Amino acid sequence: MSLRLLLSAAVTVCLSTAAFAQGTSVAFGTIAQDTSLPVEVSSDALAVDQDTGEAVFTGNVVIGQGEMRLSAGRVVVVYRAEADGIARLEATGGVTLVSGPDAAEAQRADYSIDTGTIVMRGNVLLAQGRSALSADQMTIRLEDGTANMSGNVRTRLQTGGD
Repeated sequence: MSLRLLLSAAVTVCLSTAAFAQGTSVAFGTIAQDTSLPVEVSSDALAVDQDTGEAVFTGNVVIGQGEMRLSAGRVVVVYRAEADGIARLEATGGVTLVSGPDAAEAQRADYSIDTGTIVMRGNVLLAQGRSALSADQMTIRLEDGTANMSGNVRTRLQTGGD
């Protein structure tokens, strides 16, 4: 299930070229994300594999952590070996990530809790106000609220007016 992105605020986009680029750095979200906050998950179904220690959420999965929201068709939660928390989340199936006024869509997103990094892959679309960027991959560093887009980067910038 793909969600269309509706955003109300514009965010400054730092681009190296106006139309095409090999790699682009952008701001993502309005504030840095605190990765120590609890992760809340809701879904239609949950299956837990006792052998691997993985939990698989399916159907209308919504994950929240502070200001950030991630939705997907399927999310695998991988716990640390010591079973003292989540190591990473692997989201697939119409992934949408929203932080503040920014939203991104992709086919897949991998969130490493320990490093505070989200890597989105496959037809990535980032909407920031009326501007949009697309790429093969976007890596978001939650600690400072920045992202790097790479592979077939395209931008559409609205400079003002209607």
